[in-house]
Amino acid sequence: MNNQLNTSITLLAGFQWLFFMFANTVVIPISIGSAFQLEQIEIISALQRSFIFTGIACILQGMIGHRLSLMEGQSGLWWGVILSLAASASALHLDLQTIGGSIAVGAIISGILVVALGLLGIGDLLKKWFTPAVMFVFLLLLANQLIFIFLKGMLGLNSGDYINVKVACFSFVIAAITIILNVKGKGIVSNLSLLIGMIIGWIGAVFLFSNGEEAILIKTLPFLNWFPWGGPTIQWGIVLTVVITGLLNTTNTIATLKGAEDIYEKETKATQYKSSLLLSGMFTSLSGVLGLVPYAPYASSLGFLQSTGIKERAPFFIGSVLFIILGAIPSLSAFFSTIPNSVGNTILFVAYLQLFRSALRNIEKLEFSPKTIYKIALPALLGMTIMNLPSEAFVTVPELVRPLFSNGLLMGIMLALLMEGIYNVSNIGSFKKSVKEAS
Repeated sequence: MNNQLNTSITLLAGFQWLFFMFANTVVIPISIGSAFQLEQIEIISALQRSFIFTGIACILQGMIGHRLSLMEGQSGLWWGVILSLAASASALHLDLQTIGGSIAVGAIISGILVVALGLLGIGDLLKKWFTPAVMFVFLLLLANQLIFIFLKGMLGLNSGDYINVKVACFSFVIAAITIILNVKGKGIVSNLSLLIGMIIGWIGAVFLFSNGEEAILIKTLPFLNWFPWGGPTIQWGIVLTVVITGLLNTTNTIATLKGAEDIYEKETKATQYKSSLLLSGMFTSLSGVLGLVPYAPYASSLGFLQSTGIKERAPFFIGSVLFIILGAIPSLSAFFSTIPNSVGNTILFVAYLQLFRSALRNIEKLEFSPKTIYKIALPALLGMTIMNLPSEAFVTVPELVRPLFSNGLLMGIMLALLMEGIYNVSNIGSFKKSVKEAS
């Protein structure tokens, strides 16, 4: 009986992982396809390719990569940069196919570089830079960026310019139910609170939003399409921007694996960083060829694991296999794609609130001196400020660096790393001075 119960919990947890992967993935290829003005059939094909390759990437990472229950998905950093480049087509006086082809070339190059860095063991070196202060800034800015996106979906702003009061009230009720189940629920109820909340929200939306609010139907078989964003082209400014993005995207791997140490209560080994970077680099190059947003371990998985309390890999593998099946069978894709956008955003909103906890855990043992406050406050507040600036504010910034300077998450991480480097150099100087005085 106990074995049957454990099997049942494992299967249910696998479905919970499936919903998490689906909700994190579904909007990305749709928004990219719209940005590059692709035909609907190609957007649908990209959606299914995303499901299949994300499932494969998760399985490989769990088996031979970092070997943890961490979703390997299409990177939010890459997503934002690609959308920014597509939106700047007119300003750059380039057509979308040229921009898309250059992004593909840049992704292939950056993937090769990430593989090389992984082989050289750069992951073990980079993790020394990700001190508690840097981790706090990274997780805080990531949580801020994602919560903003999900809140827009909860308020109905993805389908209009004004708050949809009915959708907003419904979303917050579902969020409250999910949080109560997680906090007050016992055992399996607490562990599966996100899945229960998703099901309640889905059923409720069917009755309240009979117009099929924000449903996306998939009616075609998945197929491979080489360079769907445009044939390989080299516009050096775009290629350079994309390569830099790929290198900075390695921070996702370092920060996520380092953040997982708190959850798994053990230190991540150098071999885990190396294997994870190798796989992420390979999928980055493959993404450039197939017209997918490149991959990285999701830091949001940390919040998901903390919300569910289920760290075992078996449910993670089950969810990954189901995600592959979801992409391969059009009828299943069509069924699951009817989950209202507002419901998916609400569940992700609740799951990602735990990222704030992860951020705070990194600084709870720090001594808050004026120097420490500057190390944390300057990059964190500057990053959040940039996130809230309108995109039009950056039109005077040189086009080649505009996507970088207008990305609050990137700028915050870079500034945090820079300040950590300056702090370390000053410590070395102080140490040498004390040695001289002692001698």
